[in-house]
Amino acid sequence: MKPRVAVMFGGKSVEHEVSVISGIQAFLAIDATKYDAIPVYITKGNELYIGDSIGKMESYKDIDALLARSQRVLLMEDAGQAQLVSYPPKRFGKTETTCIDVVLPVVHGTNMEDGAFQGYLKTLGVPFAGCDVMASALGMDKYLSKTVLKQAGIPVLDAEQFGVADYADIDGLVAKVEGTLGYPVIVKPVDLGSSVGISVAKSRTELLSAVDDAFLYATRIIVEHAILNLREINCAVLGDDEEAVASECEEPLHTEDILSYEDKYVSNAKGSGSKGMASVSRKIPAELSAERREEVRQIAVRSFQALGCNGVARIDFLVDADTDALYFNEINTIPGSLAFYLWEPVGIPYPDLLDRLVQLALKRSRIEKNLTFTFDTNILDSASLGGSKGAK
Repeated sequence: MKPRVAVMFGGKSVEHEVSVISGIQAFLAIDATKYDAIPVYITKGNELYIGDSIGKMESYKDIDALLARSQRVLLMEDAGQAQLVSYPPKRFGKTETTCIDVVLPVVHGTNMEDGAFQGYLKTLGVPFAGCDVMASALGMDKYLSKTVLKQAGIPVLDAEQFGVADYADIDGLVAKVEGTLGYPVIVKPVDLGSSVGISVAKSRTELLSAVDDAFLYATRIIVEHAILNLREINCAVLGDDEEAVASECEEPLHTEDILSYEDKYVSNAKGSGSKGMASVSRKIPAELSAERREEVRQIAVRSFQALGCNGVARIDFLVDADTDALYFNEINTIPGSLAFYLWEPVGIPYPDLLDRLVQLALKRSRIEKNLTFTFDTNILDSASLGGSKGAK
């Protein structure tokens, strides 16, 4: 019997639609001779649905109709076996269940890619592909990931982070940015992807507007120096803490100062339908010297492993074209389209990439089964609520 892989996508995130595109791409590409793939759609209300139409892109033009002809399910674990259980349960007869062996999360953004969804799967004891809880959370936080990588010797741009309390003192926030960074700066929500809420500010007026926009999406934002004569270079990494390899490098092309949400998902959708990050205008391979290409790939692998990543991630770099300085920009722990287009040039077709992700998930599950998470103790035999606070 082939392993059953639940390809889960969607969810309560501003990157919901991007996730649907990436998820269905993965579902259609998975090797059916090796795996039984089950597409699982997560609504914006975090309800799970399966059915014959869930894996068809055209079905999402009318989501209400799609849900009406699909089956809502709950993800549960019973006697060590993960199951998708029909909901609501039948009043008469046996409730339908679908056993799964591993989850392939193809989700993006806050609540889904930041460790929250991974924590849900981990609590249920379901093996899943990709980064674990800690690496997902760390990778999603643009400020903390830079802090860790700076400690590891990875080149990053200095940044300031601000919270809601700082936003309440907007004059103080502006004064700090102008005093420490000057203009131009780039303003970002600290934990969002797909370029949502990101703006370049070249004046105080633009900074105020950029800060207002960023705080629409997050309770913390990050501000850093903006490189105007900019090249962006991306490189994906596949593996775990024992072994990791780098993909080909790409240079995405953009219409403004930065690669925008429209560059990634909207402008390329006109006429032929969006294919997510796979349809972004880009140069593959990026026009780099052999030495710079290898430098990018090595730093990408070092960054991936320093953050404790697993599976596939895409690391985005900035190059200051005036100085040729290279900086880590951010990591996408579940990149759009799983960055499959970066692996084909180095001889890894998409089905093989997905196969490796599943195998890495099962490897991690086997390792964790040998760890001790609970043990028997008699501490409750003599416990009471009569004033003892225990030893902790």
